[in-house]
Amino acid sequence: MPFFWIPYCLPIIATAVFVVSAPAFASAPLESKGLQLLEEIQEAISHLAEEVTPTVVGVSAIRQLSQPGKMPRQGRFKDPRAGSGVVIHEDGYIVTNNHVINNGVEAEVHFSDQSTLVAEIVAKDPDTDLALLKVETDRKLPSATFGDSSAVKVGQWVLAVGNPFGLDRTVTLGVVSGIGRENMNLSRYENFIQTDASINPGNSGGPLFNLRGEVIGINTAIINFAQGIGFAIPSNMANRIIEQLKTGGKVVRGWLGVGIQPLTPQLAEKFGVPDGKGVLVNEVFADNPADQAGLKSGDIITRIGNERLESPNQLSRVVAGFSPGEIVLVQVIRDGVSLELPVLLGVKKEKPVVVSLPPTAAEVDLGIDVSPITEELAEQFSLDQTTGILVVRVVQGSAAYAEGLRKGDIIQEVNRVEVPTMREFRRLLEQVQPSETILLRILRESKAFFVVLKP
Repeated sequence: MPFFWIPYCLPIIATAVFVVSAPAFASAPLESKGLQLLEEIQEAISHLAEEVTPTVVGVSAIRQLSQPGKMPRQGRFKDPRAGSGVVIHEDGYIVTNNHVINNGVEAEVHFSDQSTLVAEIVAKDPDTDLALLKVETDRKLPSATFGDSSAVKVGQWVLAVGNPFGLDRTVTLGVVSGIGRENMNLSRYENFIQTDASINPGNSGGPLFNLRGEVIGINTAIINFAQGIGFAIPSNMANRIIEQLKTGGKVVRGWLGVGIQPLTPQLAEKFGVPDGKGVLVNEVFADNPADQAGLKSGDIITRIGNERLESPNQLSRVVAGFSPGEIVLVQVIRDGVSLELPVLLGVKKEKPVVVSLPPTAAEVDLGIDVSPITEELAEQFSLDQTTGILVVRVVQGSAAYAEGLRKGDIIQEVNRVEVPTMREFRRLLEQVQPSETILLRILRESKAFFVVLKP
């Protein structure tokens, strides 16, 4: 059989040559109105970067050479984990994050003109992760001004400037992705601005600018393994904290004197709050401002001043934003009735009141064994309480177990009625219909909270 070679070749395509006159748009100006607009925007952003960049500094903490449990040795060293900061006054005041300087004794500050000065750590506030530094200099420093973070809107353009990975004064452009971010577990008082402007290690403490060149936030954190999710402390919060650090060396916060917990849908139904908005008061501390103003356990705080409340974190932050001695109007819902109570705030206590928060309710049997508090039981469970109903057993898989109840808890109320005796406890339970839920007020280690159980 003959063998043939079949050559590999490209397909043959028939072509034709056409003479086409130049299109009409070829004679139009190369610079269209759209291009001109983009160039104007580009020029504005470049000009903004040039104006604000000199106000941004690099910050490196200087730490004492020492070991835990030993006297400090002579000499100091610079922490390689540098951050950023922003000059807020021409006489040398600088804002950065507390975690940038942490336990430093001083800070080395690097300016845009390549000069370096050692800064005093004036004061810091770990609860908001802010710190105030001061350098001594004979010249006036380029400084930035705080803008109004309450006017910040989602979608507006912002400029982040800092020193990520040691890259001096890096500028990134983005938008505000969200506002009022909390529950990030980054600091005690959270109300972050979220941005997609690139923020990396080393940006901490640097400013977030609006298009007017005003500082609307202090960049403080990112989410690991995520792109375009950074957080900044709002300028209004930062400005208020910095002023207190500057004048008093510490932050003094208002104090209400209540234990609080989230208002779950089940609790909202039991307390008669149709929209489910507010924060539940589970304890009022004796002789504290809330107690003196007439607040009661079971009140739902819906508003403080002009701010509508939706979470315990928000309530804590709002109250802390006032100064001791200020009178604030606290709006509550009590037994379905709205009340407004003026409260004279006290001084924020150093140790916060931590309330045990139960998980979501499950529609199963209660599953608890209870007993009156006897001397033997009080001694066994180390109880100071002498009245109430003691939980001595919790059945695994029951509603009580799902809600987080445990041995040693004391039931103080059933459906808002005190239960000092077993007779009263049983009487109230007998009144509960099969389809109804039960509201219990629980005392655990001197901290109270509410739970809703379904029989």
